[in-house]
Amino acid sequence: MKKAVVINGSPRMDKGNTAALLEPFMEGMRSAGANISLYYADKMRVHPCTCGHMACWNAHPGVCVFHDEMDKLLLELASAELCVFGVPVYIQLPSAFQSVLNRMVPIIDPTAAVFVEGRTRAKLRGEYALKWTALVAVGGWWEKENLALVDRIIAEFSADAGLIYAGAVLRPHADALGSERVTEDKKKEILESVKQCGKDLVATGKMNPELLEKISLPLIPWE
Repeated sequence: MKKAVVINGSPRMDKGNTAALLEPFMEGMRSAGANISLYYADKMRVHPCTCGHMACWNAHPGVCVFHDEMDKLLLELASAELCVFGVPVYIQLPSAFQSVLNRMVPIIDPTAAVFVEGRTRAKLRGEYALKWTALVAVGGWWEKENLALVDRIIAEFSADAGLIYAGAVLRPHADALGSERVTEDKKKEILESVKQCGKDLVATGKMNPELLEKISLPLIPWE
């Protein structure tokens, strides 16, 4: 796995907690040989998905009615093997990220849909090399369960596109990584685990469940 696209969906872009986790994750990816193209959803001029009749599936398969900066991203995804979504959870998801994700629908070929375990699942269009997706998500609230929604959204999107969802790096109460109440050794341990997950993902297509659990563990008591 060599070429990867990373989408940072945080409105704070390179200044927020999402970037604080994506940075070591991408460092690990690069150490395993990945060539990364990084996109910031909030920097992209992307028209919301508003055509209302799935023209990218019906009228002109694989082609959106809107032509903007998504064209470049979709072209990049055609030759990438991995797409990593970096997302903060503010109760719901940031609007710019949602627009980017919605506009990725053209990569899905509904004519190849099959029924799997009670669910309709389509496939990726043949012109795309994409095989894997992964998620790096942060939240302000204490519990990991607050990140379950975005985890499921990316898992469902991946299944609908016939992609392998490699899993999620989840960091609740992410602000704790900057807190004086957490030791520097503990912070380093978390970030090194994130880096290793990025490396493993590129090298093997998988992430170690024990490391993912360690990354998500509480760092400070709930108050």
